[in-house]
Amino acid sequence: MSKKLVFVVDDDPNMLRGVKRLLKEHGYDTRLFPSADDFQKHDDFAEAICVVLDINLSDESGIEVRHRLKAAGIGLPVIYITGKDNHATRMAAIESGCIAYLTKPFEAKSLMEPIERASAGCV
Repeated sequence: MSKKLVFVVDDDPNMLRGVKRLLKEHGYDTRLFPSADDFQKHDDFAEAICVVLDINLSDESGIEVRHRLKAAGIGLPVIYITGKDNHATRMAAIESGCIAYLTKPFEAKSLMEPIERASAGCV
């Protein structure tokens, strides 16, 4: 089990590849999920330090995915990413409980800072 594992959920293959490459450069392993459904079929959430979760997935809202995780007692720290930022979405994301909310495109350090906090157990 890697304590440097980050789950990434995004329906954009280019975003998945880009985040994987960035995390690898910083010494993190990734498990990639191209849909909310694939992510929710996974059963070992304890192995990851956090999840990078797209809000606008083709099959479901990332915020709804977060609510279901919480309802199931899974407290995995969440970093939301979105290409469709607006006030209502931002407020819903913050209220659902997240350690970061990033709008695409984002700078590498904007993603790495909350991941480093999660890795250090500071969330």
